[in-house]
Amino acid sequence: MFKIGTRGSMLATTQSGHVRDWLAAVGYPAQLHIVTTAGDTNMAPVERIGVGVFTQALREALDRGECDIAVHSFKDLPTAADERFRLIVPQREDNREALIARDGLSLAELPEDATVGTSAPRRISQLKALRPDLDIRPLRGNIDTRMGKVTSGELDAVILAYAGLSRAGRADAATQVFDPDTFMPAPAQGALAIEAKVGTAASEALDAIVDPRALAAAQAERQVLARLEAGCTAPVAATSHWDGDQLTVRGGVFALDGSRQLISEATGTDTSALGHRVAEDLFARGAAELLS
Repeated sequence: MFKIGTRGSMLATTQSGHVRDWLAAVGYPAQLHIVTTAGDTNMAPVERIGVGVFTQALREALDRGECDIAVHSFKDLPTAADERFRLIVPQREDNREALIARDGLSLAELPEDATVGTSAPRRISQLKALRPDLDIRPLRGNIDTRMGKVTSGELDAVILAYAGLSRAGRADAATQVFDPDTFMPAPAQGALAIEAKVGTAASEALDAIVDPRALAAAQAERQVLARLEAGCTAPVAATSHWDGDQLTVRGGVFALDGSRQLISEATGTDTSALGHRVAEDLFARGAAELLS
């Protein structure tokens, strides 16, 4: 029986539980193994405690054989590949961003100077572009903690990934789900990254649950981030969609104060090059200045 390494949060164990069930359905029984990470015990902003804080402990546990498989949110991984592991993406959840607001309000309906919780620079910059009047507050914690700040009246609204709400059975809590072209998500949002050590039986088992199109799309989006040499907390966004055998990748870089945004897209069948093309066009139009 394979051991699946996972963080202990409700969302992480729910996501990993889906992976366990998918493997079991194709003849590979598995069980969850909780790995505590520094990010679970430190409530400082991710920007301060470091990129990859939620994934390093899982990878170390995988490398030393404490577990056979590790499950990450792909958007949280460092952009550099780790050659020790094989990485696949299974079926992908909805990648859109969601608003959870008091009284069922949409973003446009929030009152002037409303308080909105998020710590992600990508979200902050887009919120400021859409609603410069908002009072944006730092936000950490699991889904229940974040949504609880709205129900308690501490905040008027929070922004969360719709994928997390869906996987946790809370999709109906969203008062608005944004078009990804209007409010762009993180590269690879909604995609799980499942890793196993190269050459192991667990690595071979992953063949049964990989979704090649989801993997190609998520990797193309992540290539935008990698080429821009920006971490997962940078104000960089990317999304993509398939039309037959053609993939369109759309990337964005945003000024933190919401004053400026650069958007570029590329379409083709060679998915390995699309993210690079988008990033090069963003560079040519001044992305380096915004990211500095």
